[in-house]
Amino acid sequence: MSVELGTASLVTLLLASIRITAWMAISPPFATSGIPRTIRVMLGVGLAFAVTGVAREHAPAAELAPLVSSAVEQLVIGASLGFITRLLFAAVESAGSLIDLTGGFSMAMAYDPMTSNTNSVIGKFYSLLATTLIFASGAHLVIIGGFMRTFTVLPLDSTISLSNLGSTLTQGMTNMFIAALQIAGPLVAVLFLSDVALGLLSRVSPQLNIFQISFPLKIGLTLGLLGLMFATMPRVVTELANSAAGLMIGVGS
Repeated sequence: MSVELGTASLVTLLLASIRITAWMAISPPFATSGIPRTIRVMLGVGLAFAVTGVAREHAPAAELAPLVSSAVEQLVIGASLGFITRLLFAAVESAGSLIDLTGGFSMAMAYDPMTSNTNSVIGKFYSLLATTLIFASGAHLVIIGGFMRTFTVLPLDSTISLSNLGSTLTQGMTNMFIAALQIAGPLVAVLFLSDVALGLLSRVSPQLNIFQISFPLKIGLTLGLLGLMFATMPRVVTELANSAAGLMIGVGS
């Protein structure tokens, strides 16, 4: 069995691979050191094969100047769409960081081998949980499907609209903050009320060492409430995946 590709198909495969690989280099759940670069490139080429039939009619001429210009454009488009996707899923880690700050876990920073940085404990735990749920719930198929549809709204011979990109980034930033507050808001409110209760207790009974009591109390309260919040995480991840797919498609509309 042999597969023959014409010049237009090869140009389409090259440009689509550039866009997909640039997107995977930034977008979760692929932009981690746990997935080798070779695997990401192979996956990008495989997805490019799947979209070649749709994108081939918009392939530029097989000349040096149009190819270089289109390759740079696809790199920018892929990186922009990857940043939009990462922006939304950063809400999960931001929510964990808010819980860390309120619950007192921010004093214990943990080394993250996936990004080679130090992260808050619950923030990183939420990030790993979201990555696991993306694959377990099939949300990665929603994200990939939304990205692949960008080859229809943003063909290979088109340029990205800066005004649409700016409005999409603004909407993505807004959605990120709202999602982070919705995820962490109930637990942060409970921890704030516990601080108020401990402050009132210190006024009623000054002989108690509230400073020593507050740490184990807030840690236990935080861990207990985290267990109750796990049931809502699959729905949160699914909604973030749908929002990411919608925003990526909206860049070209």
